[in-house]
Amino acid sequence: MRRPPQGLRAVIFDLDGTLVDTAEEFVVVVQALRAEHGRPRMDPQRIRASVSNGARALVTLGLDLPEASPQHEPQRLRLLELYSEVLGTTAKPYPGIAELLAELGRRGIAWGIATNKPRAFTAPLLQRLAMQPPAGSVVCPDDVTRRKPHPESLLRNCSELGCSPAEAIYVGDHLRDIEAGRRAGMYTIAAAYGYIEPGDDPNSWGADAHANHSRELAGLILGN
Repeated sequence: MRRPPQGLRAVIFDLDGTLVDTAEEFVVVVQALRAEHGRPRMDPQRIRASVSNGARALVTLGLDLPEASPQHEPQRLRLLELYSEVLGTTAKPYPGIAELLAELGRRGIAWGIATNKPRAFTAPLLQRLAMQPPAGSVVCPDDVTRRKPHPESLLRNCSELGCSPAEAIYVGDHLRDIEAGRRAGMYTIAAAYGYIEPGDDPNSWGADAHANHSRELAGLILGN
């Protein structure tokens, strides 16, 4: 197994399920969407486990509606409308993240975000969370031609942070994150505490390291 970069210059995080716990907001949204269609409440854990798969997957899960259905896109837009009403109300950084970011700042190590969450939702969420020091690079799908698992987002992060991929770590809670990091040539950490679907095994993703709790990240990244 590879060792973390000796000359670490940047740490890049996925957003939902890795850096910030946003699941409760999506639970509220999916339950509201189901209620609009006369459906009973769903097990919140099923919703939490699917958050990293995005709005399309949540519509399919919540309404048993295949993406090929002509009703899927209108319901996706409705889900996003509902989400905009609750965005940032309960979301919060995972335990230990604030301390980790502060320590990165003290050591002069930059940090950034590579997410498949559209900028229209990422920007206001980060503004409300006001994490310090602020991210030096935030790359959303709006900013690239190919989203994760393609490495384009991470390569853009590295360019904006002034480092090479070999000098950076990427942390994510989905196979696509680890694939993107590996394809970019970065050291990768699987956030096994994130939104993991039933039957999925972070140990099978090929990450260089695994964090079973967010508080483990500091030791894996900084070696203390």
